[in-house]
Amino acid sequence: MAANRMSASTNPRNLFSAQNLKKDLPASIVVFLVALPLCLGIALASGAPLFAGILTGIIGGIVTASFSGSQLSVSGPAAGLTVIVLGAISQLGSYETFILAVFLAGIMQIVLGMIKAGTIANYFPSAVIEGMLAAIGIILILKQIPHAVGYDADYEGDESFKSGNNENTFTAIATAFSRLSYGAVIISALSILVLIYWPKVKKLAGVPAALVVVVIGVVLNYVFKGSELEIQADHLVTVPVVGSTEEFFNLFITPDFSQIMRSDVWIVAGTLAIVASLETLLSVEAVDKIDPLKRVSPTNRELFAQGIGNMTSGLLGGLPMTAVIVRSSANVNSGARTKLSAIFHGIWLTLSLLLIPGVINSIPLACLAAILLMTGYKLARIALFQKMWREGKDQFIPFVVTVLAVVFTDLLKGVGIGMAVGIFYILRNNLRNPYFYTIGRNGDKKVIHIKLAEEVSFLNKAAIQYTLNHLPDESDVVIDGTNSRYIDSDVLEIIHNFKHNAYSRGIIVQLVNIKHKYDVPQLKDLIFKPEKIRETEAAPANN
Repeated sequence: MAANRMSASTNPRNLFSAQNLKKDLPASIVVFLVALPLCLGIALASGAPLFAGILTGIIGGIVTASFSGSQLSVSGPAAGLTVIVLGAISQLGSYETFILAVFLAGIMQIVLGMIKAGTIANYFPSAVIEGMLAAIGIILILKQIPHAVGYDADYEGDESFKSGNNENTFTAIATAFSRLSYGAVIISALSILVLIYWPKVKKLAGVPAALVVVVIGVVLNYVFKGSELEIQADHLVTVPVVGSTEEFFNLFITPDFSQIMRSDVWIVAGTLAIVASLETLLSVEAVDKIDPLKRVSPTNRELFAQGIGNMTSGLLGGLPMTAVIVRSSANVNSGARTKLSAIFHGIWLTLSLLLIPGVINSIPLACLAAILLMTGYKLARIALFQKMWREGKDQFIPFVVTVLAVVFTDLLKGVGIGMAVGIFYILRNNLRNPYFYTIGRNGDKKVIHIKLAEEVSFLNKAAIQYTLNHLPDESDVVIDGTNSRYIDSDVLEIIHNFKHNAYSRGIIVQLVNIKHKYDVPQLKDLIFKPEKIRETEAAPANN
């Protein structure tokens, strides 16, 4: 088991091995095809130039992935930030001032990485992470159904329950089915069949099914032209067409540094830094869970990489970015092995903008929706719900609450609600397990043995107080701290007070291996001073 778990910071010389490239190049194409419409849609929903969405995807792929230690996460514009971005652009008065805030947010993220703030990711219960993944899968399915049937009026890349046109996810689906495009339905249905059955044919499995789906979509788009099945222009991918070098460089926007002393700019920057960092850490944690090699991403390095990416994005006129679970999930499910897949997806975004905008603009959104529908199904598979149910209600309830909260609110609010429920169950279990309680007899007297747990914290105070207050009178009580590495001072006070006053109830109390004071165990001594462990192990031999 331990041999399969390795650091995500693998040796860079291994990245370009033939075995990795064989997996990463096809996966990068799939991620590129998924990322392209999402970059455009998120830019549209954010009230930013469409080019800014693609630019952010390019920077997230080439720049951020190069600095990142995560092998499978993909960075780019995040749907979870659209509301913040839309409001911030309006509040700050100009896009140039907004991208100044993005640049400053990047600096703040670098500082967060330097002060080791990435460790916060370790404090999210696994049930909440699993719930977030399943919820993202359900959201993908619900949000892509309208595009799969040819209705794209609300195509904004928004993952929240409420849509930007005063509809919600369910009403948008109902409206979509009332306005079917049969050409889109044929393309999406055929695409799903290919995605299901193509990999099962051994002779064909070497060619990515998603790539086949896109080719089929482009071909059918041309075949359907002039017929009742024709795919309308608003159901095709749309990227800016650049006619000259001058037009290309005119797409870039630089920050207005003259506004750097404005307090509202710094407030927006701080908001973006905190929200983007939290969403990144959640996404990286989730991606590590579905990594077939079970690698562990260095979260502090990831914050540093995101900071570099957001600084670059702000300087060139892009949107704020995060590690994004949708593109990352597509990356994992496409068989990627290293971060070369993310880097190459950024290169493909650049080349598509410069060389083949006409071909890209011929891809129906229906075939891309089919790819995302299958990705969503893999994330929210029924087997996952069955697994969480078998693990008991302490896992299942936080999992389900997270799923429902994310689906019906948004990613951050949903995870926050799931965390609250998860922490409740953690605290409840902690309160129930501060000691082991046995009852015996010594003649006519009851002998009660209370063996304290390894860690007895302030949270156990109420349970221990209740137990001691309800012990039977005229009994012998042994409170054993032999296994305890730490007992909170408040709990110690309760125990010593109980011993001092127990005679009034005819109780004889014996304390075994309970100190008057415990120092909090220092984990750093074990991590950074392994020689102490060796000295302790060798001590018996030296005596």
